Amino acid sequence: MKNNIFYITSESVLCGHPDKVCDFIADNILDAFLKEDEYSRVAVEVMASNNKIYITGQITTNAKNVNIEEVTRNAIKQIGYDNIKSGLDYKTCEIIIDIIKQSKDIQGKVDGGGAGDQGIMFGFACNETNQYMPYGVMLANKLAERIDQLRKKEFLHYLKPDGKTQVTIEYKNNKVNRIDTIIISVQHDSKIRLTELKEDILKYVILPIIDMNLFDENTKVYINPIGKFEIGGTIGDTGLTGRKIIVDTYGGYARHGGGAFSGKDPSKVDRSASYMLRYIAKNIVANSLADKCELQVAYEIGMEKPISFFIETFGTEKISINKIYEIVKNNFDLKPNNIIEELQLRKPIYAKTSNYGHFGKENMSWENIIQI
Repeated sequence: MKNNIFYITSESVLCGHPDKVCDFIADNILDAFLKEDEYSRVAVEVMASNNKIYITGQITTNAKNVNIEEVTRNAIKQIGYDNIKSGLDYKTCEIIIDIIKQSKDIQGKVDGGGAGDQGIMFGFACNETNQYMPYGVMLANKLAERIDQLRKKEFLHYLKPDGKTQVTIEYKNNKVNRIDTIIISVQHDSKIRLTELKEDILKYVILPIIDMNLFDENTKVYINPIGKFEIGGTIGDTGLTGRKIIVDTYGGYARHGGGAFSGKDPSKVDRSASYMLRYIAKNIVANSLADKCELQVAYEIGMEKPISFFIETFGTEKISINKIYEIVKNNFDLKPNNIIEELQLRKPIYAKTSNYGHFGKENMSWENIIQI
C-alpha cells in the first residue's frame, strides 16, 4: 500500500429495506414470546415479497397469548409501510405462518446448558470512535438512522422507508485520515424534484452528522446516483432475515462467522456469543490493553465449554498477549448459560437491536465497560 494508505467501505440500510423489515419482524416476534416466557426457544425466519410476509421456523414456549400475525402487522406499521404504493401495507399484506417446535434432539442438550448450535463467532472493538467501533460503519449507521428519523417526524415528508447508505474511509498509517466517499440512496414519492431531494439530504442528513475535519474538497458525495427511487419495499426487492450480517456487525472491518442474529433467542450462540465477544473485545480496548482487538470462539452443539478461543490485537497490545488471555480467563465465562445470565439476554430487548447495527449502541449490556 503506497504511503500506507488504504480504503475501507461500509454500508447500512434504512429500517424499511426489505431485509431489515424481515429482521425487525423476527425480533418483534422473539420479544413477544420472551415477554410472556423468558425461556422461550425461538428461531424465526421471515421472507417478504410483493406485499406478502412468510414466517417460518421453530418455537417452543409456554407463552399462550402471542398473536404472531398481530405482532407482524404492528412491526410493519412501526416502520411506516402503510400503503402498497410505498412497497408494503401493514393493513392488507398477506401473512403466511408455518411454525413448528424445536427439535427434541437439540432441546435436551440446550436445557442442560449446552450451545444451541455449532459454529464460529467473532467480536471486535477499536479506539477509532467513542463507541469503540470502526468509523465507517458508525457513520453509515448514523446516516441511515438520521434519514429514518426525519421521515418519521415528517420533516422530509416525501421520503419513503426504503434506502441505503455507504461510506468509504481513507486510512493513513492505520488511522482514519478522511472521508473519501458517501453514497445515499433513499426512496421517495413522485412529487419531489431530485435536485431538491439531493439538497435536503446534504443539508439535513449529511452535514449535521459528519466530522467536517474529515470532509474535504476531494470527498465525493452521491445522492440517489441512479436517479429516481420511487419503487421500493417488497415491490422493489425480496427481503429475508439474516442477509445484512455485515451491517449488523462491523461493516466489513472485522471478520464474521456467518451466523445471523435476528429471530434467535439467546440459547443460540450465533447471537449470544457474538454479543459476549463484543463485550470482551470492547473492554480489552476500553481498559487500554490494546488499541484494536478481534476475538474468535467456536462451539460444538450441546457442549458447554468452547472448543477454541483466539485473541488478535494486530500488534497494538500494551501488555503481552499471554497476559490478556489470563485477564479474559479471570473475568469472563464463555459457557452459554453464563453469557445469558451475565448479559441479561432473556429480556425482550431485541427489536431495538434490529436496525443500525447491534454494536456501538447505548444501554445494551454488551456495551458496558467494566474494570478488568
